[in-house]
Order: sequence, then C-alpha cells, then structure tokens
Amino acid sequence: MRTAAIDRNYGAAREAYALRGVDTEEALVTLSSVPLSLPCWQGDDIGGFEKGASGAPGGGLQVTGGHPGKARTIEELQSDLETGLSLIPGRHRVNLHAMYGDFRARPADRDAVEPDHFLPWADWAEERGLGLDFNATCFSHPLAESGFTLSHRDRAVRGFWVEHVRRCRIISAFLGRRLGSACLNNLWIPDGSKETPSDRWAPRERLRESLDAIYAEALESELLRDSLESKLFGIGSESYVVGSHEFYLGYALSRGKMLCLDLGHFHPTESVADKISSILTFFPELALHISRGVRWDSDHVAVLTDELLDLAGELVRGGRLGRVRLALDFFDASLNRVAAWVIGARAVLQALLRALLEPAERLRRLEDEGDRTAWLALREAAKTLPWGAVWDAHCLRRDVPPSDSWLAEIRAYERRTLSERGGDGGS
Repeated sequence: MRTAAIDRNYGAAREAYALRGVDTEEALVTLSSVPLSLPCWQGDDIGGFEKGASGAPGGGLQVTGGHPGKARTIEELQSDLETGLSLIPGRHRVNLHAMYGDFRARPADRDAVEPDHFLPWADWAEERGLGLDFNATCFSHPLAESGFTLSHRDRAVRGFWVEHVRRCRIISAFLGRRLGSACLNNLWIPDGSKETPSDRWAPRERLRESLDAIYAEALESELLRDSLESKLFGIGSESYVVGSHEFYLGYALSRGKMLCLDLGHFHPTESVADKISSILTFFPELALHISRGVRWDSDHVAVLTDELLDLAGELVRGGRLGRVRLALDFFDASLNRVAAWVIGARAVLQALLRALLEPAERLRRLEDEGDRTAWLALREAAKTLPWGAVWDAHCLRRDVPPSDSWLAEIRAYERRTLSERGGDGGS
C-alpha cells in the first residue's frame, strides 16, 4: 500500500509546513488520538431490531433512497460497521440506539429494555477494542405518535418514556463498565407541535419534571456521561419544540449535564462553531453530532464544508478538542450505506487535520500585534498548503487506503456481501 510518491509528497509537505512553524508529525499524533462515534442507524435506515415491539411512526424521522444491501440483523450491521471502520484511520466508537438490541429471544417494549439485550454489542465491541455510546429511542413507537413523549400531558405516557430513558442510562453504565470506556448516553425527544401552542410553559415544566425523575438515579459517573440534544424544529414540530436549545442550556447547566449540539438542528444561518467558546466557558464538556443539513435538518452525509472546517478550527484553535465528544449523525439510503460512514468520518478527520496544520501560533502573534494585513495574508496562504499529502501519509501509517482508493474495497464488499441481501434495500 505504501508508495514512493506518497512518501515524497509528504516530505515536501512537511517542509512547506515547517517553514510556517507547523510540525506535521505533532499534528498527526493529535489526530490519531481523536475518536469519532459512528451512527449504527446509518446501516439500516433507522429500522432497528424490535420486530413488532413498536413499529408505529412517530417523531418526524425520514430516510430517503433505497440502495440495496440494508442490514437486517445485528450480525449484518456489525459486519458492515467492521468494514467501514477498517477504512477510517484511527480507533473509533459506535453509537447505538435502544431499538438496536437483540430482541430475538426476549422481545421487550421500550420500558422493559435491559443490559442483556445489548450483550451481543458489548461482546462484539470488547473483542474489537471499541467503545460504545447510547441513545434512548423516543420515536417510531405508538406512544410517540402524538408528537409528545417526556412532555406528554398524560402522566401514564410520560411515565412510560421516563422508564425507557431511565433504563437506557442503566444500559449505558453497563456498556461503559464492560468496555472500560465512558459511554455517552444522549437524549433527544421529538416533542413539539405543528402550530404555535397557546401554552408554551406547561410542556416544558412537564419535561423538566420528567428529566429530574430520570436523572435522580445516581450511576457511576466515570462510566456514564449524560447529554441532552436540542432541536430547532422537525416534521410535525415546525412551530414549537419543547426541548429547545435554550431549555436544555438552562437545564444542563443547572443539573451538571452535558449539552449535545447537532449541526443540523439549528437555523441554516446560525454558526454552531460560534457557540462552542460560549458553552465551554461554563461547561466542562460538550457533545457534537455532526451532520449536514441542506435547507433543513436533512441529515445528509458529512462532507468537507466550510461549516465543518469552521467547527474543527474552533475546537483546535481554542485547545478544547479534548473536552468534546464527537459523533456522526446522519442517515442516507441513496448511496452505499457503508461508504456513507467512511465518507463522513474521513471528512471530519480531514477537517480536524486542516485545523491542526494551521499556523496558529504565527496567526495569534500577528493578531496580537495588530498586523491585520499579514494575518489575513498568512491565513489565506495556509489554505493552499498541501494538507492532502499529509492526509495520505496518515492513512498509510494507519493501514487504510489513502485518497479515494478505499472505494475499491467498498465495491468488493458490495459484490461479496451486500448484493446477497437483495435489491429492495433489505426491507
């Protein structure tokens, strides 16, 4: 896999960066230490494996496309993830939803999920040295059809979802303990309404009470991290979302929880990157779900956009990379689902590499000196430096294909494995 051309190009790139005070080797060491959490739901279009325990729509999730080869079982999904992870440089994690448990022998509704339902995932991750993260599944269920879960006006419905999320925290603590790596237990709910309600207050008060009941149970903090994910709007909640950014900001700060910002959950003109310095001034940690919204929260596969580059730059320039949990969050059935993981993860890592290769010290010095002309000239010149040569060298060192040569392995896996699942997307 190693080629003389890539070595030669890297040598030239290393010199070019050194002239501007950047150590490419140091950048690659840092990049190698950054784990990403891959969304399991990309592999099967957010179908899950409950098989009748729920199944009704709810929550405004929508997947487009019907590429063949959708995973139909835990084993198929794990196989797909292994293939994807083998083409992404670094050591990473997998992000699970509660609907992805093993319910074949013991079917269970959401308020009865247990750690045993996720033993196949724990065994699989332990064998491969992977960490796992976890999410409550408060959608695609009859009791989510109204568009309300933890803030539902019916106490019995709220109680069902409180119990579900409470059990998800227990499962997360189990996964963290089993794998020796803190599991991020993230909570997103679809609660909201199509029209502006007469009463914005009561649902948020009910949500606060539900959350307090959920988090009243003390679990091992070194094995479990709790985060809360806001949203601007969704299908069926275009005018009002109970768990807004402002609601969770206040709740998390007052309760010692972590915020989770999804790049697709804000207005298209809002900069998520601009929020990071404000939030981490008051919070010890932050979770980020990286997706690509196109005009709305469409959860397109992450690519190397200006928004992603700005986000990575903010984390690296501020020296806060170690205080952020990075996860991908997208689902796209219009292309090879395994390739989607690879494209998205490599884009995030490339954005981080671009930021790590920025001549940050010189830029700070010029800014402090007030030499805006030289500062702007250097910042623009840095954009043309050969970061791609550094990326290719990084891939070879981590034993993954450089550039786009990984696509040949995806095609081979598609012919060998995915094509055997049928041409209807695996439904």
